[in-house]
Order: sequence, then C-alpha cells, then structure tokens
Amino acid sequence: MSPSVVNLYDSGEWERTEERPGWRSKDAWIGRRLGAELIGGSMYELEPGNRLWPYHTHHANEEWLLVVRGLPTLRTPEGERNLKEGDVVAFPRGDRGLHQVINHTDAPIRVLMLSTTIVPEILEYPDSDKVGANSATGERLFLSRRGEAVEYWEGED
Repeated sequence: MSPSVVNLYDSGEWERTEERPGWRSKDAWIGRRLGAELIGGSMYELEPGNRLWPYHTHHANEEWLLVVRGLPTLRTPEGERNLKEGDVVAFPRGDRGLHQVINHTDAPIRVLMLSTTIVPEILEYPDSDKVGANSATGERLFLSRRGEAVEYWEGED
C-alpha cells in the first residue's frame, strides 16, 4: 500500500471547530489522516482577531509551526513577532518553548503544527497559572491552577 497524501491547500474537512469568542478556529488532524505514529500534525485555520490556544508550553514534546497561509503573529517569551507564509518555527520543550498564535489580520490564516507524540505529557499555561498532565494513553489526568504543595507521604496513612 502506498503512503497517504494530504494537501494542506485544499479546504478539506475539519475534525474540530472551536466557537469560543476570541478563540475561533478549525482543526484538521493531518497526522491521523496520514496514519503517522511518532509525529503528530494538526492544521489550524484561525479566524481574524482570534487566538489559537492559550499561551503554553509542553514539557515532553517539541513542536514545530509552519505558516501555510496568511500572516500570523507569534507570541513567545521574547514578545510578539509577525510571520509570513513559508516560515517555520521550532518550540523546544519547557520554558523556552512557550508560544501562542494570534491573527491580527482581516483574513483567516492557516498554520500546520507538527510535534513529537511523547506521553505522558505535562503542559503549562503561565497566563492563567495552570498546569495539566496527560496520561500514557493521552487522556487528561488533571488541569488545575498551581496550589499549595503537599508532602510526599501526605494522605498515605
């Protein structure tokens, strides 16, 4: 059987739509469509004036962003930077990989996000002081704000 092919410029079908005001986007699961096992890929179409995901970082997975269409703005620890079609950016794991995509233009933009698929995973959202953990099967274990630290043996009596 020959490899699957997906064209990023086709309008295609979207697996998920986000309708939250300020966060409106569509998501196509490219990695699944290709049958990929070790590298994940999602293409997002982001509406004008919206943001794609909260500002965040991954502690297990590296991500890459490829600008497919439009002129997105990338937010990182260094501030905001305008990108253009064809630009590629890598986000290392941890604090150096904090990122968020914003559409300050009047037209939809498209970005392809590629990532390793290491699980379990820990995600951090510094704007809201949240931390999340996903299990070895990818299910969310928890998402909460940072709180009081507990001792290792607390509650084990």
